[in-house]
Amino acid sequence: MRGLLLAVLALLLVAGDSGRYPSQLVYNVVQVYPANKEIASANSTYLQSLYSSLWYAAKSGNQKAQSMMVAWATEHGSVYWLKKLVSLENAEAAWALYQLIGEAESNAELMALAAIGNVPEAQLAFAMDTDNPNKREKWLLRAAKLNYLPAQSALADWYLLQGKLELARPWLEKTASLDMQSAFKYGRLLWDENLREEALKYFQQAADAGHTKAAEVIMLLSQYSPKAANSVGEYTWPTDKTCLQRIQIFATSLSTISRANALYEQFEQDLRLQSLPLCIAPPIWLENNQLDCHAQYQGNNRLGCNIKPLGPAVTKRTLTHAVVVAEQGKANVQNGVMFLDMSDDYSVFVHELAHFAGFIDEYPLPKSSAQRYCHPEKIADFSVPNLVIEGAITYHPMATVNQWHEAVNAAHTTLTIASARTCDASGIKAYKPSHRITFMEHHDVGVIPPLYLTLWRQQLHNPDTQRPISMNLFQAFHQSGRAERAGYWLAEYESRASVLHELSEPVSE
Repeated sequence: MRGLLLAVLALLLVAGDSGRYPSQLVYNVVQVYPANKEIASANSTYLQSLYSSLWYAAKSGNQKAQSMMVAWATEHGSVYWLKKLVSLENAEAAWALYQLIGEAESNAELMALAAIGNVPEAQLAFAMDTDNPNKREKWLLRAAKLNYLPAQSALADWYLLQGKLELARPWLEKTASLDMQSAFKYGRLLWDENLREEALKYFQQAADAGHTKAAEVIMLLSQYSPKAANSVGEYTWPTDKTCLQRIQIFATSLSTISRANALYEQFEQDLRLQSLPLCIAPPIWLENNQLDCHAQYQGNNRLGCNIKPLGPAVTKRTLTHAVVVAEQGKANVQNGVMFLDMSDDYSVFVHELAHFAGFIDEYPLPKSSAQRYCHPEKIADFSVPNLVIEGAITYHPMATVNQWHEAVNAAHTTLTIASARTCDASGIKAYKPSHRITFMEHHDVGVIPPLYLTLWRQQLHNPDTQRPISMNLFQAFHQSGRAERAGYWLAEYESRASVLHELSEPVSE
């Protein structure tokens, strides 16, 4: 009680200064409040009296009074006094009120007022609240120049997203010592600029701070190092199994070696595919710009690369197939080469591996592809193991159906023929040997029926179904007018077919 009386007495002294200069009034309140903070917190009347005393100074333009009122009102959740301060166009009060009453109830004008008043948190929120790229960059830049770390990091990310690496660089450099995510991204940027020793320092810094991706990069750098395509050495393929497909994974960057390594390790642990006569070598990490890759390669709506530089590696390693993991694009297979981007997971990889053996998609093909594949004579030419279609009387799908019957006996399962959606766009009915949604329709379902594994093995033992990478290289050199190299790869293709005939003894299930 005695404390409250003293507080009231102090308040009267402060109130007595109400007709004096605002700076003197603020000084008096500053002297009174710390000693009576607990009383002010417990007694709302006393606290409101302090607010009223400061308000005289605040509305007179005293910035210290306004700042004190913002701090108190924020601490005590006083919407009333924050609104009073907003009426004075106080930016800090606008931002505090915006946060206090909740975004759903708040007025966008509060955020705008705070941003215009150089509250960096508001400027960042204002920037991220717009889809206008120029407006976003403008407000990120204003907040970043106020040394607001989150805005500096966001601005660097924005420039990276736009491909403006030179503009991102100074902001990453500024934040790298303070933020592990920025340190990691700055290390990536330095690596791509071939400043690799410096990049390693930032990777280590980020890893030490707990950044998991940075730790993964350091681990990968202990296993792999980038090399030129023409310096790839020989490889000893396993001797304890038949490798009818010899597959090499190529990574094209620091980003993609991580995905390539994950695909390789998952394949090695995938018991479902261990009985297939195919072998995959550990990834090769190619130096930057060894392969010219594009998401819309040669005008097609799919990922592709100029694979001619891979020729020496194909020869030295006696490869039949290759997997190229590039930055971005739609996954596909073209004559012995699989193209994946860094977002494609293992289920996509397995789906595309089946394409290497002639399997066709069981989801509706685009109209152009349906016209290419969904005709009786063409489906026969492609030796598709998982599909039959209705067609002309000259087409005999019974050969494939008989193969299915033989395969189910070998796999000790039963045969169920069901409709497939592959040829919907062409109006032709198609059928598959399973009633289930398989990995050829939805790769992420992950269902590979036993019958499909049996058909897969049979396909690999049939040389006529193989389209090795030598055919792709022949086409690439032929299209570029290099007749001599094209002739070499055509001879390699024909030679490889002979070898496959020798290796492909009858399959015993």
